[in-house]
Amino acid sequence: MTTGTIRLNGNDVEFEPGQSILDVARDNGIDIPTLCYLKGATPTGACRMCVVEVAGARSLIAACSTPVTDGMEILTDSERVHRARKLNVELLLASGTHNCLTCEANGNCRLQDLAYHYGITDIPFSITPQPYPTETDNPFIIRDFTRCILCGRCVQACNEVVVNLAISYGYRGADSKIVAGTDVPYFESDCVFCGQCVEVCPVGALVEKKSRYMGRPWDMKKVRTTCPYCGVGCQLWLHINKEGKIAKVTAVEDGAPNKGRLCVKGRFAYDFIYSEDRLTTPLIKENGEFREASWDEALDLVAEKFKELKEIYGPDSIAGVSCARSINEDSYQMQKLFRSVIGTNNIDHCART
Repeated sequence: MTTGTIRLNGNDVEFEPGQSILDVARDNGIDIPTLCYLKGATPTGACRMCVVEVAGARSLIAACSTPVTDGMEILTDSERVHRARKLNVELLLASGTHNCLTCEANGNCRLQDLAYHYGITDIPFSITPQPYPTETDNPFIIRDFTRCILCGRCVQACNEVVVNLAISYGYRGADSKIVAGTDVPYFESDCVFCGQCVEVCPVGALVEKKSRYMGRPWDMKKVRTTCPYCGVGCQLWLHINKEGKIAKVTAVEDGAPNKGRLCVKGRFAYDFIYSEDRLTTPLIKENGEFREASWDEALDLVAEKFKELKEIYGPDSIAGVSCARSINEDSYQMQKLFRSVIGTNNIDHCART
């Protein structure tokens, strides 16, 4: 593949055709801050946090959306660049309400990180009040427009990553907001509540409703696991709080096969873990009532009944349904039991219901 050479912060580095300034900088260990940039989506350069100096350009250039060309000279760490980035952060802090004390994103907020990095203690602009009320009337997601910085990551995630096409930009100027459908609540729109918008939000504008006040990010322990629902095998991070309970679920960004994406069940439907109706021991029904039994006793009883039914009525009198929350290996063993041992093809999977 043909490569070219650019001068990056005084050093000659190579690049491949199609790479952006941001790509080349990251390949060479140079950090350029971003807010709107979303991996796997079309770069927009909307937030202007990634601006850099390019020799010959009249103004600063957005690194995420500018392709490199042979011989380009770029400065990512100049005083002019940092002044512009700090100004952008100050403007964003003046838009809406960004009180970190009670924000769910405290400790996991990109805007907070940048404000700390640039040592911003006073905002030299008047605070712009947010005219839109917080949306709390769906069971999964809280939309706090006072914290929204209009970076557009949620729009890109919805339209380009999961392709649900449920949200977009609405209105203009100071009235701009992220809208669902024709500016209706989430549950009245085409939203399927996959939560990808929450996953990519860099601030506290979108949060999981069930995770509120369940714990701070620095108190969480992350445990990687496989989604317990369908057989696709999506990779999850379980965020475990100090009480040992799941506070929320996020996707493993580079984990196959989902690559950072989840459905509504994988992200939000983990309540069954704490259900008081879950069975903790096998039950055997005698005289119209259930009694607790050991696993050996229960399995022996099932095997005996299966043998009896097969002998009297034949193998096709028996059918099995594999649990949708089982792993692929368990479902494979289930169908092997029915087809090879019992001798019937009456085996199905309950995911369709």
